[in-house]
Amino acid sequence: MTAGDEWLGTVGPFPVADPWWAEVGSVVAHLEEVLGTPVVVLRLVDAEDRDRGPREGHTTYHVEALGRPTAGPAPFGPGAPDTAGRPPADLTTPVAHRAEWAKASGVREALGWARTALREAGRPAEGPARQVKTWNLAGLFRIPTGSGPVWLKITPGFAADEARAIGMLAAEDPGLVPGVVAADTPNRRVLLEHVPGGDCHGAPREIVAEAASRLARAQAALAGRGGAGQLGGLPDRTPSALAALVGGLLDGEAAGDLDTGELRLARRLAGRLPSLVAALESCGLPCTLVHGDFHPGNWVSGPRGTVVLDFADSHYGHPALDGLRPRDFLPADRWEAAAEAWCETWAASVPGCDPARALILAEPLQHLAYALRYQEFLDNIEPSERRYHEGDPARAVRAAVAAAEMAGLL
Repeated sequence: MTAGDEWLGTVGPFPVADPWWAEVGSVVAHLEEVLGTPVVVLRLVDAEDRDRGPREGHTTYHVEALGRPTAGPAPFGPGAPDTAGRPPADLTTPVAHRAEWAKASGVREALGWARTALREAGRPAEGPARQVKTWNLAGLFRIPTGSGPVWLKITPGFAADEARAIGMLAAEDPGLVPGVVAADTPNRRVLLEHVPGGDCHGAPREIVAEAASRLARAQAALAGRGGAGQLGGLPDRTPSALAALVGGLLDGEAAGDLDTGELRLARRLAGRLPSLVAALESCGLPCTLVHGDFHPGNWVSGPRGTVVLDFADSHYGHPALDGLRPRDFLPADRWEAAAEAWCETWAASVPGCDPARALILAEPLQHLAYALRYQEFLDNIEPSERRYHEGDPARAVRAAVAAAEMAGLL
């Protein structure tokens, strides 16, 4: 625990309700009760039992008190202050790639921007912001206003401009995306309207089909209204652009996590990507805005219908990457419904295209796209946060090879 330059000591251990490391709402609630002052979790410092993935086990966080505690924390524990009462050096020493929302100054500045932006939008905050999530890819706060809660989301510089992506889709289907209250694109901060409802992990077939169909219809409309010119500003992740990056991926860090046989097959696949890209392009689907992580956990079903969230991975690319993404999150019958709805929508939107064949051909490229994205995460986050993504690029490469073998492409 710190408060500016002051070291307050340590609190805990204590149990929390949510097992996911990044979900810090229950951590904040407990500490605010103990200390009697608002706090924010700045970052994960350490985690035991890492083999379970980013959940469960004993975690240690750096937490900043935003006011003066009315009750003192527990006696000093590991990492006690120095004789001048300063925080341990490993909490305050500047670290490359540390996110702004993982710094006390960055959190205060972002919350100040949000309060100002809400006032200017005619929706002043009516209470303190409540922190919900923090990790290397986002900081998330819920802010109460007189007309309902608003969400402050902060993302790193390598994230896409979410407000732009949402705005383009809203022009085609306003109900498909959350409303944008305000945006600070250079600092990757956005204020979003609250979307009531729950995620779609257990959604029935009709909701799964609706989500897949509505996104495909909006993507087709965007592609027909200007293509790359209209979608400027989004990262280029077209099939040919992805293929050009795979060689560098396999020459880098990811290679160390692959055995000799796996790396040989991955290089063979990389050599065949030009012909695979040509075959995929011959299916006739246009490149367009791609969500980049289109799975049921990023869909909300509620009074507004089905709304798609989280556009931090959006880019200009092949829509089959979105068409395939739900499969890893759905049981077979609901994946079938999603794929059928996606294919029917594209067939109706672009007469003569072959969306079913595109799904088959795009699968190896989809996994390689995620391998490249995971490596981008690892290259741009501070060392202690790498635990969230270590090994992910190699796992995605293995999945790409397996998909290529299944499709007879190797």
